[in-house]
Amino acid sequence: MKNKIEILALVLSILCVCVTGGACAVSFMQIEEANQKIAALESEIQKIEKVQETAGQTEAETAKQQTETETKIETETETETQTETERVQIETEQQTETETETEQKQENGFTVAIDPGHQGSWVDMSAQEPSAPGSTVMKAKATTGTAGSFTQIPEYELNLDISLALQTELENRGYRVVMTRTDNDTAISNAERAVKAYEEGGDIYVRIHANGSEDSSVSGALGMTPSYDNAYVGHLAEESYRLTDCILSAYCQETGFGDLGIQYHDDMTGINWSQIPVTILEMGFMTNEHDDTAMADEAMRQKMVMGIANGVDQYFGR
Repeated sequence: MKNKIEILALVLSILCVCVTGGACAVSFMQIEEANQKIAALESEIQKIEKVQETAGQTEAETAKQQTETETKIETETETETQTETERVQIETEQQTETETETEQKQENGFTVAIDPGHQGSWVDMSAQEPSAPGSTVMKAKATTGTAGSFTQIPEYELNLDISLALQTELENRGYRVVMTRTDNDTAISNAERAVKAYEEGGDIYVRIHANGSEDSSVSGALGMTPSYDNAYVGHLAEESYRLTDCILSAYCQETGFGDLGIQYHDDMTGINWSQIPVTILEMGFMTNEHDDTAMADEAMRQKMVMGIANGVDQYFGR
């Protein structure tokens, strides 16, 4: 800027001399030199202005980029916070649902003892035990049971499969379940099963069996219960009959199996040793083609389990 002022002063002095009529002693070379300096100065000024403009743009872009970066960071932080909040909320809801389900499974206060009839054929249960408390009549501790004439499925295997599925269904409905056995290797007698059902807090004792007959045309389900004249558990006859009726009716309704009714049995160890209402459900005849193949079908097994569980609900007024 200083050079520009000096040149402008020189030009003004020349003009002043010319105007006042003074001698014009400025040569052509001086004027040319002045013009060159002015041109150089203007070029320098343009460069400075361009640099300033560029610097201003760069500063603006930097500020913009910084703002965008800060905004992005804030957005990502908010997103992460929101995601974490949602995750915690989901986990909390899941935990609440789990706790609610657990509470529901324990809320009804009833305990069902389930006895999957028989055991594996390799388990020796031929030793004898009293058929009732204090009785002199002795019977084998347990037997192997029958087998499917058409499916070849052993009864002890069918009984256990249905019983385990029934355990799960009843627990889902809020019952506590006691199992007399959970595998086919357990050596436990009929008397011991009945005692276990009582000692472990069972309110009812449901014995799961399948039937067999020399007549392959016989089919359907039936229930067994102690009579009122039973010398050992006659006092349980009324409630045992009601339990048997509830389970048999619901089972046949759900599965479509024929209802062969309720039979009284006072000669069965597992009934005579019971201290709580007791029933035996004979789910179907494994010697009958329809019953045998039906009880091997997974869809039918689900109906069998649902029918028994519905009968338990009916007994407890649920």
